Amino acid sequence: MTALPEPVSWIAPGKGVWARNFRLGEWLPDPLTPLFANWLIPRVESGFLDGMEDDVHVRVPFRYGSVNGWYFNSPPIPTPWTVAPLILRSRGRLPWFLINALLRASTNPAAAHRAVLHGLELKWREQLLPGYQELVRQTEGEVETASPARLIELVDAISRQAGIQLWSLSVVGGSAWKMEAALAVFWKKHLAGPLGDTPAGNQGHQVLLRGFTGTRPSEANHAVYSLDWYYPTAGETRNAGRDADTDSETPGTQALIARRNEAEAAARKVLLDTRGKLVHFDSLLAMARYYAVLREEQSLNLTLAWPVLRRCAQRLGEHHAITGAIDHPQDVHFLTLDEVRHPEGDYRAQVEVRRSTWQRQRQLDAPLTIGEPVRFGGEPGRSGSDPVGNAVAAARTTSEYPKDAIIGHPASSGRIGGRVRVMAGPEDATSFQAGEILVARSTAPVWTPLFARAAAVVTDGGSLAAHASLIAREYGIPAVVGTGDATRRLHTGQFVTVDGGAGYVDPNNQQA
Repeated sequence: MTALPEPVSWIAPGKGVWARNFRLGEWLPDPLTPLFANWLIPRVESGFLDGMEDDVHVRVPFRYGSVNGWYFNSPPIPTPWTVAPLILRSRGRLPWFLINALLRASTNPAAAHRAVLHGLELKWREQLLPGYQELVRQTEGEVETASPARLIELVDAISRQAGIQLWSLSVVGGSAWKMEAALAVFWKKHLAGPLGDTPAGNQGHQVLLRGFTGTRPSEANHAVYSLDWYYPTAGETRNAGRDADTDSETPGTQALIARRNEAEAAARKVLLDTRGKLVHFDSLLAMARYYAVLREEQSLNLTLAWPVLRRCAQRLGEHHAITGAIDHPQDVHFLTLDEVRHPEGDYRAQVEVRRSTWQRQRQLDAPLTIGEPVRFGGEPGRSGSDPVGNAVAAARTTSEYPKDAIIGHPASSGRIGGRVRVMAGPEDATSFQAGEILVARSTAPVWTPLFARAAAVVTDGGSLAAHASLIAREYGIPAVVGTGDATRRLHTGQFVTVDGGAGYVDPNNQQA
């Protein structure tokens, strides 16, 4: 790795649009450390394809790469010469799977649930998750006495299983935003007008998804700030002697439930005379709630192995430090897998160069997307419908924004003013004050305890189904995600207004 060029350019690694916060990218709020990029990401991606092959009988790899140290990925570009062989190889299962798991999830969620998704959920609960848990337990019992070669084998095995978990999360829990989009479209078409300027009408469809006991994960030791194993887990950073919060209810849960029930009753009253619409509404609502909870459950369990993965890396680092290959065990994260396999070298100079480059990369404003759309077949031009964009548009309560507003996705409705606290990482948690607006690159499960004290949440990355979105609704606080650069444009102590329904932050609003 060499010094960054000035000025930095963001050139897509290939054709099409490349996203920074899609799939693995949602869990990577910083540039990649070398060992994670060189070792864990390829293993996780391979496990993802193993999960796909088991369910669909084909392997269709997503394209991924590093641009200025930041992870970007893009779906494969379909062509007639690639699609036909895949259909044949899957014996017709691929189109059936795509129609039911992807398309019908956003149009007829209950049908998608019955056809594919519920069966995959049961497979995750009964096979994939128990197998992952058992592998973690076995590794925990072996890691302290394992040789360096065996440690590498253990990391390979666990990373593959994590990739299989990611596949299940992507297909099953990942349906949550599609199902919410279907509910949002129904709300805007049939309920927004009749409910008008009532409390339910002002909050939009998201009021129906608030206050769910169970969507908030406990302070699990394996919760992470980033999938990059360079960063400590929640169990490592938690204050000594502080017990995990096992409360089953979040602050104000009863009030949130009451408002949710009122909005639901108001909606049903509007639809009472059109039984077909009422039945459809009930189905959409049930599926959106079910998959919102399921998505967060799968997200939290994805990182079950991260404490033992970090211990494997630590032990490898200790071994390399003893041989003189590196100065400190933590330096192992700035090696490559080949260098880990050969501890007899002297890698201290490479470590310093790579660490310095990584630190500079952390200061960059990485765009959320790079590249240009392509049509079917790989030619430049519009690629057709934009399901994510359509879901965001359906969720917005208004498209009017104040001057200089920071625009993002409307993740959790509500409007509130407060002072900003920009959080660089979990190490800043002790400085967070009740009533402040949490502003971060992204919010993985390790941030959950702060939501109880936050007035609102704003993130650079994320989506309607991201952790920040779901947990903000659990707490009943406004959230705007996917802003791209809120952490750069806002500063700690600044007074702003967050409108989670419209999806913007007004940085010009002064405290009265």
